[in-house]
Amino acid sequence: MSRLGHNSSLRFIKSLNAILLTIPFVICWMEYYAERTVSPYDTKGNLIVCGLFLVLYVLFGRVYDSFLISLNRISEMIYSQGLAALLADAIMYVVITLLTKCFPNILPLLLAFFVQLFFAVSWSVLAHNWYFAVFQPKRSAVIYDVRRGMEDLIAEYDLGKKFRIEHTASVEECLKAEMKTLEGLEAVFLCGVHSHDRNLILKYCVTNDITVYMLPRIGDVIMSGARQMHMFHLPMLRVDRYNPVPEYVALKRMTDLLVSAAALLILSPVMLITAIAIKIGDGGPIFYKQCRLTKDGKQFYIMKFRSMRIDAEKDGIARLSTGTEDNRITPVGKLIRKVRLDELPQLFNILSGDMSLVGPRPERPEIAEQYEKELPEFKLRLQAKAGLTGYAQVYGKYNTTPYDKLQMDLMYIANPSILEDLRIMFATVKILFLPESTEGIAEGNTTASMEAAATTVQKGKK
Repeated sequence: MSRLGHNSSLRFIKSLNAILLTIPFVICWMEYYAERTVSPYDTKGNLIVCGLFLVLYVLFGRVYDSFLISLNRISEMIYSQGLAALLADAIMYVVITLLTKCFPNILPLLLAFFVQLFFAVSWSVLAHNWYFAVFQPKRSAVIYDVRRGMEDLIAEYDLGKKFRIEHTASVEECLKAEMKTLEGLEAVFLCGVHSHDRNLILKYCVTNDITVYMLPRIGDVIMSGARQMHMFHLPMLRVDRYNPVPEYVALKRMTDLLVSAAALLILSPVMLITAIAIKIGDGGPIFYKQCRLTKDGKQFYIMKFRSMRIDAEKDGIARLSTGTEDNRITPVGKLIRKVRLDELPQLFNILSGDMSLVGPRPERPEIAEQYEKELPEFKLRLQAKAGLTGYAQVYGKYNTTPYDKLQMDLMYIANPSILEDLRIMFATVKILFLPESTEGIAEGNTTASMEAAATTVQKGKK
């Protein structure tokens, strides 16, 4: 099938999903809530209300990658669509409350949600089976320089149905064969390839209609934020240090204040219960303060609910957590870490201005110093104010290597915008209950990730 036919078919199937999950809300609205509004709408008004749900569902669906049939597992699509529908329903309940000027019965909307969940499961299973029955795996190759193992990742993430790896070769082998390795392929993965060699392969692939998936280097990520301009009657790319416009800075700070204050008010009962549980657990202090780094290397003390024993670092050595199996974590600590309640006191850090809602996660000075010995570029993430959540937290894992976390943080820093901040905040909701996002560093291997990053950097400098 041609690329146009492939894309058109996918658009139709994805549109069908949005329509299917909107139908239960439409029935719920028309049969129950519409007639209970203070001023019932005519046909046009009802269409606007139903259209609002459709827009919300599609927006949340895109934030949570709900429609990536070819890349997501069935379970991932169901989870993402269910979360998108739940948030859209929740917002629509607030809208309905405003229209009825009371708190209407929520049961019809809950029933609609369970029907939506049924449609999400059915669509995900059928769409997944349809896609891989119609579209054969892409004939693919992995070309590597600094980084190897992409073929293992493809197998680990069940993407063998999407990509059939026919060749794995070093960039030297590929160029020496004058690109014959790539003949007849549909996709190529470039892993840590130097810019000069990469550009040769990119030109060949674009000319021959081969899709390229590239693991970038740090310089590539920095360049992604370059501004296009013209100078001397020539095309020019301008690259600066992180320097967002004043309007963005002001709006971001206003958002930080409003959201953190509202969150503290709403979550105060949860925080009180958590504090009591910690105190009853071992009688120790409720809060834990730790020195961290924020913008331009400024130090501040981050606040958390204490989840470890009081003597967790009695020898004075800074250690990364090894996850929920860390024997330093208390029984209460395991629970509050699992649902991220230990992070809530950081809302006070946001109110004080030491942190933002979105930004690179603040690192301890001792750990940052260790990273920078092997990876000097690690300090580039200090261009922006530290955040409660960030790009690396949404798309990475706790044990993602410092090199990869740095690249993800630099992706955020390269293109600052309020819309991106909002997208990351909503995307954070998705990872709250995913266990892989809190996987720890294996016991005894707290420096392994630094060594891996150092290997990548040193090879890249050769």
